[in-house]
Amino acid sequence: MIVPTKYPPSRVHLIIVRQNYRQIHFHNFLDTLMPVAKLNLNRYNGVMFLSDTKMEVYMDYAATTPVDPRVLKAMKPYFNKKYGNTMSLHKQGREAKEALEESRNAVAALMNAEPNETIFMGSATESSNTVLKGIAYANKKKGKHIIVSAIEHNCVLEPAGWLEKQGYEITCLPVDNFGLINLTQLENTIRKDTILVSIMHANNEIGTIQDIQKIGKICKEKDVYFHSDAAQTFGKIPIDVKKMNIDLLSFSSHKMYGPKGVGGLYIKKGTKIEPLLHGGGHEFKKRASTVNVVGIVGFAEAAKIQEKEMESDAKKQTILRDKLIKGLLNIDDSHLNGHLTERLPNNTSFWFAYIEGESLLMQLDIAGVSASTGSACSSDSLEASHVLRAIGLKPQEAHGSLRLSLGKYTTVEDVDYVLEVAPKSVERLRKISPFKKGWKQ
Repeated sequence: MIVPTKYPPSRVHLIIVRQNYRQIHFHNFLDTLMPVAKLNLNRYNGVMFLSDTKMEVYMDYAATTPVDPRVLKAMKPYFNKKYGNTMSLHKQGREAKEALEESRNAVAALMNAEPNETIFMGSATESSNTVLKGIAYANKKKGKHIIVSAIEHNCVLEPAGWLEKQGYEITCLPVDNFGLINLTQLENTIRKDTILVSIMHANNEIGTIQDIQKIGKICKEKDVYFHSDAAQTFGKIPIDVKKMNIDLLSFSSHKMYGPKGVGGLYIKKGTKIEPLLHGGGHEFKKRASTVNVVGIVGFAEAAKIQEKEMESDAKKQTILRDKLIKGLLNIDDSHLNGHLTERLPNNTSFWFAYIEGESLLMQLDIAGVSASTGSACSSDSLEASHVLRAIGLKPQEAHGSLRLSLGKYTTVEDVDYVLEVAPKSVERLRKISPFKKGWKQ
């Protein structure tokens, strides 16, 4: 079977066709998805395999990152040689315990925390759930009022919604068109019965960075616990929990070139919090579960690497980010989401008028570019992004969004390739779009 295509390398695409077809012509919508006029095929149970040799570009580092080879090397012995349980008293157990504590020191150093304030979790989602529920349960005698922002990740918003059903009062602070909260409004919203403020460090979709040092100062003066979700910033930009007046901080390994299945939670000494999991004395009795030593060792190695390379990575990514922003804003009716300068060095987020974001995503995928329309955790949802709606976008505008996030392995050639294929993809989609200029919902 000979199939002439122009598809990206190492990808296999399936087109389901009727079994008795000898030829298939692509019309209308499919014509916009691939520059293929005719495909010759023999009967193959109605399945046609397509592949090609085009360039592949990964621009979804906000969703996850590849494991750094140095991290993988550090992890390998702990799969089948140094495999002890940290709670065991024998040699293998002591060896695992030593690796755990060395790793704890490395991760704590990245945020200027004390090792005994650094708790390993299974994910940043587990960390944030532990914070909201644990603080709520432990401090309900003081009050049941919790403050979050409208653009928090669902790992904060959904536990907050769950607590609301349990009788807690949740205040959701709005943001401006750039995604920033109003500090005066925050200060005025805190009450005597407020027990927690949870504001993310930087948004995963639009990249806007909050001034958490000032937020932390307000919370400290008001005697309220302050939690920040730092899944997108940990290991990417500097964090100092002491200087920033942070009481609780959620963070993740796989966003910074470490393995998946490992996260962390900073809990300032003296913070009154209940654990989410019970069943053992692990992690200073803050998180019961057999410790994932191999994952934690990888997390720690990634932390050591990022502590050394974070600054240079950020400088490089900022240059590429700004080039990407400048290039894509040359497309007619294109718009940047988030703050122009107060944003992550690796984040770009746009919306394009008159097209649908998922169609654009398919176009780019076929061209070899891996991107996102928003948060990977909700990418299968047809609902308009709550983040984009919060910054003032209409539903049809939010549905035309595209997030391109860079990483340490992104090159100038990668950016140039995206700037070559993205405008063509937008143009092709607009030709068949029913949402022409002047269209009104």
